[in-house]
Amino acid sequence: MIDEAAAIGVKKVQLIGGEPTLSPWFAELVEYALSLGLGVEVDTNLYRVRLGHWALLSRPGVSLATSYYADTDHGHDAVTGRDGSHAATRANLIEARRRGIPVRVGIVDVLDGQRVEQARADLESLGITDVHTDRVRGVGNAAHGPGLPPVSQLCGRCANGTAAILSDGTVTPCTLGRFLPAGSVNGASLKEVFNSPQWKQVAASIPSPRHDPCAPDCAPNDDTSGGGGTCGPASD
Repeated sequence: MIDEAAAIGVKKVQLIGGEPTLSPWFAELVEYALSLGLGVEVDTNLYRVRLGHWALLSRPGVSLATSYYADTDHGHDAVTGRDGSHAATRANLIEARRRGIPVRVGIVDVLDGQRVEQARADLESLGITDVHTDRVRGVGNAAHGPGLPPVSQLCGRCANGTAAILSDGTVTPCTLGRFLPAGSVNGASLKEVFNSPQWKQVAASIPSPRHDPCAPDCAPNDDTSGGGGTCGPASD
């Protein structure tokens, strides 16, 4: 898939999960994508970074994306459900900054009274300015009611220069759009998927965003760690 992505002009691949750094092929995939001239973004919780991975993550062309929920241990850990996650993530954010690794952070407003603005200020105090806030999107575990979620839950620019390949080979318009299968790489190439009627139908079903250009907090191609923000579809 990395070969095919490079061949059709993709400039950046994003490794997601679960936690992608736990894959036994993680380092090999990063190295291979870099060897083809692709940028690599690793979407990680930064809870635990293996010592041997820091050198890999410090390579030119590699960047990190993570989530941060509050400026306090209690506030962040209440969202993640894991004691010590705030301290670990914050410490690894500091280490990433020390090593000069580009970091993008999403703050998703999940709980009443969550210290979202304080979290942003805390990140800025660490020198991290690529920060986006978002609401909870009603997809996946956050979906409400029976049936498929509405496309209004997406950022509005899924399938526009972005796509996701799931573990079973299904291709979707973005990582949050897993409920919109638009083809499969099992028995077809990426190029064939993107030229297929099914892909075009799915892409056409997602209304353009209301804001053009999007507001400063909108990160339309980076839906996994927040972003989106005010950049919902016109039908929202």
